[in-house]
Amino acid sequence: MKNKNLLIYIGLLALGLLFGWLLFGGTTNTETEHNHNAVAETNQMWTCSMHPQIMQPEPGDCPICGMDLIPAEAGADGLLADQFKLTENAMALANIQTTVVGMGKTEDNAIKLSGKIVENEEANAVQVSYFSGRIERLNVNFTGEEVRKGQLLATIYSPELYAAQQELITASSLKESQPALYKAVRNKLKLWKLSENQINQIENSGKVKENFPVYATVSGTVSEKLVAQGDYVKQGQPLLKIANLNTVWASFDVYENQIDLFKKGQEISITTNANSNKEIKSKVDFINPILDTRTRTVKLRAVLDNKDNNFKPGMFVEGQIKGVNSTKKQVLTIPSSAVLWTGERSVVYIKAQPDQPVFELRKITLGNQIGDNYQVLEGLNNGDEIVTNGTFTVDAAAQLQGKKSMMNKTSGKTSTGHEGHVGMEESNKHFNLNERVSVSKAFQKQLKTVFNDYIILKDALVNDDSKKVEEASKTLIENVSKVDMKLLKDKDSHNHWMTLEPEIKIAAIAISKSIDIKSQRANFKSLSTQLTNAIEVFGINEKVYHQYCPMVDNNKGAYWLSKEEKVFNPYFGDAMLTCGEVKQVIE
Repeated sequence: MKNKNLLIYIGLLALGLLFGWLLFGGTTNTETEHNHNAVAETNQMWTCSMHPQIMQPEPGDCPICGMDLIPAEAGADGLLADQFKLTENAMALANIQTTVVGMGKTEDNAIKLSGKIVENEEANAVQVSYFSGRIERLNVNFTGEEVRKGQLLATIYSPELYAAQQELITASSLKESQPALYKAVRNKLKLWKLSENQINQIENSGKVKENFPVYATVSGTVSEKLVAQGDYVKQGQPLLKIANLNTVWASFDVYENQIDLFKKGQEISITTNANSNKEIKSKVDFINPILDTRTRTVKLRAVLDNKDNNFKPGMFVEGQIKGVNSTKKQVLTIPSSAVLWTGERSVVYIKAQPDQPVFELRKITLGNQIGDNYQVLEGLNNGDEIVTNGTFTVDAAAQLQGKKSMMNKTSGKTSTGHEGHVGMEESNKHFNLNERVSVSKAFQKQLKTVFNDYIILKDALVNDDSKKVEEASKTLIENVSKVDMKLLKDKDSHNHWMTLEPEIKIAAIAISKSIDIKSQRANFKSLSTQLTNAIEVFGINEKVYHQYCPMVDNNKGAYWLSKEEKVFNPYFGDAMLTCGEVKQVIE
């Protein structure tokens, strides 16, 4: 009887297990598959808790340490792994500007053209010296200064003019007996642009002027100073370039396959980045009959009234010509200021959300350079919004937040363990950063200004002055941004600086954002490394002492730069002021 009951219980249990599997087993598999698909649809990324630079689209093991990957948390704003956000205040302080790219047809059969504002060459003038001499005083102080016709521009001492005045005084006493001689001397002075009043004043006073004034012959804005005070100039030598900006040209590039779509007199609507909501109507004034064989484009221009000074030469503009029907392929162009280079790689930052300052790195393939623009062959689409001003600042923010950046091909922290810092290993794949390159003294002078800011920062660390360190780092960031890459004439030096400049800026930004002197000193180590590389590569026409202390960073050691041979340690301050030695003298 007992055995019979036991068999019944076992049968009931087996039946219950079978029923449970039929009821819940299939559902569990379905739900699991559903959940897996849901995760896939949300673009869930997986990372390693020990190595957050690892990002994979599916779970698995960390390729570095073998730990199980965990779901990567989206940011507070629900951003993707490679996206990052800037504050509105940071956008304003860094003057970050964006532009929507595209030259395609719009819904109302219009073609868009990219271009920029340039000076109206027809209204430009060159102010010259009408006699030889030495500039005793130059009254124009800076480029961009407004001058009026008849305004005193310079005072010149001219030996030739001095002698001619003496001839006039002598000839005036003989004008009755030798009128031809007297008239010839007066005409000679008139050829030197002396007025009748000036000539009469010399003749009546009987006194010779040593220094003679040069007056403006036109009104306008000084676009270029060609001389300095103390220079010796020849007759007819240009002194200043003066631009009349009452009217300017909007100059656009037209591709070879589009030339037949445009003609003189077509109406064109023009907008600027500075005021994108305002459309200015004009007409096509000129289409260059000569094709630029390098870029395969021709210049199209329109004349714009600029009495209110709304247009500044160099501004990017967009033109739209309506009523144009074309099935030809359009080409995207972007300003060169939007592009960052590292080796053979070209990247831009796109604004990922139209109503939020959210950015993301995008790799692109460039075509021909067209003036200050580049053709984009791959990587961007018509309507993408990209950063065109403040690109390096955005890149620095990406590196500080551990996102994909110009020097960091993968998001997350780098192997150094410092968030957002990218080592020079990537750079060294492309360049030998210790090899001196030949650059102009003007570039070295600008780099020396950055070095002087560094010295002020270093001395503040020596004195344990955290506030002064912060101020000096901000000044250094400003002066790094002012270094003019156009002064670098060859590709190697250009690539060197494109590699070093963002690294210097990143380290300086990290110092400026540090809240205590300990953090400032930690980031100063990186700044010293990058600036040392720059000075070794370019030079600053000054002897620099490369100093080293082996006790910094838990006995890992650290370098810094100094103008003096005596050691003052910025990493310890008063605690160990003289700890260190000179390792190298950079001549």
